[in-house]
Amino acid sequence: MDAGTTRSDAVPTEAVPTGTPSEETSPAQAERRATGRLRELDVLRFVAAAVVMLHHYTGVPAPEWPGGNARRIFPELAPVTRYGFLGVELFFLISGFVILLSAWGRKPGDFIVSRFLRLFPAYWVGVLLSLAAYLAFDSWVPFGPNTDGPLKRLLPNLTMLQEGVGSQRMEVVYWTLYVELHFYVLIALFTWWGITFNRCVAFMTGWLLFSVFALESGENFLKVVLLWRYAPFFVAGMGFFLIYRYGSNIIVWLLIALSWALGCYYDVKYNFPDFTAAPHSLYIIPAGVTVVFAIMALVATHRLSWLRWRGLTVLGLLTYPLYLIHQTVSRTFVPRLLPHLGRWEVLAVLIAGALVSSYLIHVLIERPAQRLLRPRLKAALARIRADGADPGDRPPGSPGGDPPGLSASGRG
Repeated sequence: MDAGTTRSDAVPTEAVPTGTPSEETSPAQAERRATGRLRELDVLRFVAAAVVMLHHYTGVPAPEWPGGNARRIFPELAPVTRYGFLGVELFFLISGFVILLSAWGRKPGDFIVSRFLRLFPAYWVGVLLSLAAYLAFDSWVPFGPNTDGPLKRLLPNLTMLQEGVGSQRMEVVYWTLYVELHFYVLIALFTWWGITFNRCVAFMTGWLLFSVFALESGENFLKVVLLWRYAPFFVAGMGFFLIYRYGSNIIVWLLIALSWALGCYYDVKYNFPDFTAAPHSLYIIPAGVTVVFAIMALVATHRLSWLRWRGLTVLGLLTYPLYLIHQTVSRTFVPRLLPHLGRWEVLAVLIAGALVSSYLIHVLIERPAQRLLRPRLKAALARIRADGADPGDRPPGSPGGDPPGLSASGRG
């Protein structure tokens, strides 16, 4: 899953917030202003993806493993990795932080273009790899007796709107992308209003409260629009960003605390029964939510700013492709490796294969696609803003155009 970007291609480098002006004097903060990267978030995003990957490889019922259950294959890891779904909660917290950073000072169109470039190139590759696994190895994800085949799912999945139109996912993890898409729509509307500190606090408070009211009312439309189930994590992430930029504020901390309480409760009451049925899950799940909130509090208060090694950037770049394709790798290769290798060797091959594939997707697909699409999308956006006219074709006498009676060549 994508949790945004931790680099300042989201906003101009000079606009990357790194605390109050008086704090921006340390070498770590000077480097942030120069590079625009928050490498602690690169690390956390990769850790979240790795946790989710191990969750799917060793901690869940998985039909590709003998007996249909990876927990039985890895009983040593399963008591811990079965709670790997908490990596998704960490993703949503990071997303609230980073997407607010990305949207700050931007117009809706610029924000939408940046999100499109970040999400879709790697996502399209993931969908096509899932289809290729089906065509080559008959490997695909069933969803019960009324399951659509991969061919029927393909087009809706390419739009990322499969959940909304009633289609099934090519890969299980794609549900989180649709959740993120809801969040992006809300933030795009917020950018249209104009993002400021006081408006952020009002937006977060209203969103959190009205998401609870939507749950109480049972109105499905409001529940969908306000994203009640995961609103606490996105709101808390936004609050952590405000603290990161502006410093501690008791009202923002109270909003984060309210989000933490709701997040713990929702994760116990409304989670999948398989996750909550484990022994002591009533205590372990809230403890896990508390840990991810505490980690983000360290980021917000600059206590992880010492993480400056440039190699950490690579981990951040691998995160999104790794999240997208790790289950495709598992479903495709586990049945073909187990007859020849032991379970630990298979696990090592899966992890290595997922990491190498993620790196190749980033280098061969994401980078070239973004270089190709970025100038074209920006030009198209400029033309839309110019009401269909070419922004470079200004009529004589218009602001920035030639004076009346003087052509671009300088002749009257």
